[in-house]
Amino acid sequence: MLPTENRLAKVRDFTLVMTHGIWINGQNITIKVLDLVKNKSYFPKKENTEIFAKQLKIAFTVGLKVSKSAVVRNRIKRQMREVIRLLLKNKRIPSGYFILFVARPSVVGADYAAIQHEVENLLKRAKLLS
Repeated sequence: MLPTENRLAKVRDFTLVMTHGIWINGQNITIKVLDLVKNKSYFPKKENTEIFAKQLKIAFTVGLKVSKSAVVRNRIKRQMREVIRLLLKNKRIPSGYFILFVARPSVVGADYAAIQHEVENLLKRAKLLS
């Protein structure tokens, strides 16, 4: 599991990412990234902008189009979560971003190594991986 402070859970935050983030497409996974430092004008009025801009929140979605089986969808989410957990543990992802990972139907046949490679490539393309 991701630490609580790194989970993108509020509807407000999802809306911010979906309306103002940028898409980066991969073969099996797509990510939507919102840079909080560059987009301070979108912050909620009640939040302290300095604290809000320094957080890193991540979410994972695997829709019914990927697989009707919940077992398969949850397995894909667990694998993506594990890749991110290891990157966070090694402090390779900087703070100041909201990131949404969206799985595509082609990810069903992929193994952990393929998912790890794809996630790292997407983060490199987004200039988030150090």
